[in-house]
Amino acid sequence: MIILPTRRAVLKSVLGGIAGMAFASPASALVRIVVSGAEFTPLPIAIPDFASSDPEFGRQVADIVRENLRSSGLFAPLPVTAMPSVVGDVSATPDFAQWTATNVDALVMGQVERGAQIQSSVRVWDTRATQQIVGQSLSTDSTSWRRIAHIVSDAVYSSLTGEGGYFDTRVVYVAESGPKANRVKRLAIMDQDGANNQYLTTGRSLALTPRYSSNGTLLAYMNYDDGNPQVYLLDMATGNQQRLGSFGQMTFSPRFSPDGQTLAFSIESGGTTNLYSLPIGGRNPRQLTNSSAIDTSPSYSPDGSRIAFESDRGGQQQIYLMGAGGGGAQRISYGDGAYSTPVWSPKGDLIAFTRRQGGQFHIGTMKPDGSGERILASSFHMEGPTWAPNGRVIMYFSDPGANGGPRLYSVDIWGRNQRQILTETFASDPAWSPLLS
Repeated sequence: MIILPTRRAVLKSVLGGIAGMAFASPASALVRIVVSGAEFTPLPIAIPDFASSDPEFGRQVADIVRENLRSSGLFAPLPVTAMPSVVGDVSATPDFAQWTATNVDALVMGQVERGAQIQSSVRVWDTRATQQIVGQSLSTDSTSWRRIAHIVSDAVYSSLTGEGGYFDTRVVYVAESGPKANRVKRLAIMDQDGANNQYLTTGRSLALTPRYSSNGTLLAYMNYDDGNPQVYLLDMATGNQQRLGSFGQMTFSPRFSPDGQTLAFSIESGGTTNLYSLPIGGRNPRQLTNSSAIDTSPSYSPDGSRIAFESDRGGQQQIYLMGAGGGGAQRISYGDGAYSTPVWSPKGDLIAFTRRQGGQFHIGTMKPDGSGERILASSFHMEGPTWAPNGRVIMYFSDPGANGGPRLYSVDIWGRNQRQILTETFASDPAWSPLLS
């Protein structure tokens, strides 16, 4: 059972205009990160420990903010030992001369107090222009202090990049343990940085390919509970699980529509595998493809009008697009090798995929018309891309083979900042949540 306070409850009041600043024109914007390719120098930023009556708590919150921003690859936090002030003062205008002498372009000052609730405030400053960029006051339940740090991180990230944040999110994945020939695979959930790990299923039966609904309240996944793969739904608030229905010998590869009201998935029956859709709570799936090939891995466009999927109808796995109601499928992948696991970006501008070529696996992106293909990461075996809600970071799993096991990694859409996400066990099939709401 996973219950978290809503983002609305966390956000108490806004003292400065993030939205206006995030989309300000270049002429009026203050310090601003612009990323257009692989060549990029992270923005120097200073984040002193947050002021607090409990200095250790203030340091812990600031540490998470620093690590979040560092992990994005867009920021270079100044070491605490190089700061003219180790603890920030959120109520005072900074001594900008001190901070510009350390060659930082932005400065984050915060304060946090822990009681019946956690109260926090934060201000972001442009040290060169000597102006405030944004200020916020936040409060949350005392058991959710890490969320304060993640929401602060999102505020800083958004104000300086113009993009939505992604730190206040969770990731569901398949936790793998035991001997390689007989792995226990159960669903687990964690914060996007690997903290607060919890298990959602017992491991009594195999669980694979978890997929979030658009509001994060439901999870669809493939369960081998009766020895035959079937799609199940898991209510994230209550922990209740139920089988989607009995539609064929095997149902698998589920994916929610953007409004969360419909599920697309594959049904294997009579030697063929086709795509179907079903309204949540419905009983009669609608057939979307009708071929003798294997059609699977559906993914809706953000506006819900189209579906990307993989099919071997041309002789090997390739990516196709069709209308959300089925019909008119057109191939969009034409590079060497086989393409699979297409996943539409939340922004709608890119489709992530797995490509297998020459004994190697690759994670890449292409535009919805198939142009602009870019390989982001390559390895012996890697699969399962999933998008951060801002559409600028991808998580996936990679397995080195031999006696090892899969691990989770992330990379940005320019192929930079590849990093491992630490988990308690081997991990595969990640699914990134929307921003917590």
